[in-house]
Amino acid sequence: MAGPGASARKRAAARLAAGTPLLPVLIVSAVVLVDLVGGAGMISLPLLAAGPALAATTSGPRGVLCVGLLAGVLGVTLGIRDDVPGHELAVVLSALAAVTLASGLASALRGRRERVLAAVRSVAEAAQHALLKPVPATVGPFQVAVRYSAAAAEARIGGDLYALVPTPYGVRLIVGDVRGKGLPAVGTAALVLGVFREAAYDEPDLLAVVGRIERSLARNLGSDDFVTAVVAGYPRAGQLEVVNCGHAPPLLVRPSGGVVAVEPARPAPPLGLRALTGETPSLQVLPFADGDQLLLYTDGVTEARDHGREFYPLAEGLARHVSDEPARTLTALHDELLAHVGGRLHDDAALLLLRKPAVPEATGPRAVHQDGAEFPLQERRREDPPPCAMASAIPQPSPPAARDGDAGSGPEQRAWRALALGVADHVEAVRRWRASRTLMSGAVARRSPGSGSREWDRPG
Repeated sequence: MAGPGASARKRAAARLAAGTPLLPVLIVSAVVLVDLVGGAGMISLPLLAAGPALAATTSGPRGVLCVGLLAGVLGVTLGIRDDVPGHELAVVLSALAAVTLASGLASALRGRRERVLAAVRSVAEAAQHALLKPVPATVGPFQVAVRYSAAAAEARIGGDLYALVPTPYGVRLIVGDVRGKGLPAVGTAALVLGVFREAAYDEPDLLAVVGRIERSLARNLGSDDFVTAVVAGYPRAGQLEVVNCGHAPPLLVRPSGGVVAVEPARPAPPLGLRALTGETPSLQVLPFADGDQLLLYTDGVTEARDHGREFYPLAEGLARHVSDEPARTLTALHDELLAHVGGRLHDDAALLLLRKPAVPEATGPRAVHQDGAEFPLQERRREDPPPCAMASAIPQPSPPAARDGDAGSGPEQRAWRALALGVADHVEAVRRWRASRTLMSGAVARRSPGSGSREWDRPG
């Protein structure tokens, strides 16, 4: 039976095997095999240094040292077998030890850089969740899907922005593109999103929301910085408001599958440049019925090029992949976009798809009245009498006439008399209940003077 010492040795051996890289060990083994087969001796021994050098690219310092130790032991064994002179073998082993130490140091530095990069990525991901908050699949009456890709993949965040919030004035959303890329554009994107989320709740007019964003950017941006954006709102059923500030036109998809670009009626400058032109954006009102979809995007999508320098045809791709599920539509579009550019985008890209699903009519069990009209079971017809009136109007059943020879006291006659008495008692109880309710409704509560008690004063 193995003791605690044997178990500890097994665990140490397992950790050592897990930390030993496979490819460098295979290379060292190949060098040893060549020496054993060909008897190369001094010619093949220096090749053992390739093992720890390669291990530095894939393993930590422990793995590099293990490969270097293995190569040193095998080098000594082969040198003795091939009768290599001692001073030459010492030189080979010294070189192998130097390569192992240098590779171990390089592996440690590489691991440190990877940890720093992982920390930067986690911070960038936290910043992305703080700025570009995840959009639920359903917001108000809409189905929503979002896809975002930053050009700086290690940062996971860039200059494109989007937000969708339910407000007292309906669902409102924004999709924009900040001039520049990467971290320098993050501050501007955060400013725009913060002002939009605040103004969307406060301002009843969509143009007022855009005005607040413009004033904030005019105070905080440089003279050559700007933001293109589309701001939209759904203030009432069947109508969609759109304000375009120098941005790519949204694509409107009808239930029939037709795709139409929503061009602005009057072009407006990007946000932050209104003071240079003096032009104000205009408000467009679009009919937006059940089954309609609206795609908002940034120029990183439409300006994506393939190896032949051809732009990605977004409208055609949307017409090919449109479906009743926005998430599935955007997944197909995004995959096709990456395939078009060869796997990696060179600019930030954002896609936001909004769909108004059809609201099914409320259906329930229905009954047919005696006049042929249909009405829900839970609704009582206005001309139907109340239950109490129906109870009081129940006619008393008449017992069947006694046949010749019957004494009038048979079982059938007694049953009918009992039924008649029961109905009569029920009608009398209903009548008394209605009379007492009428009397109580006419009673007047008053407080006796000089006392805190309440008494009922019935009218004479």
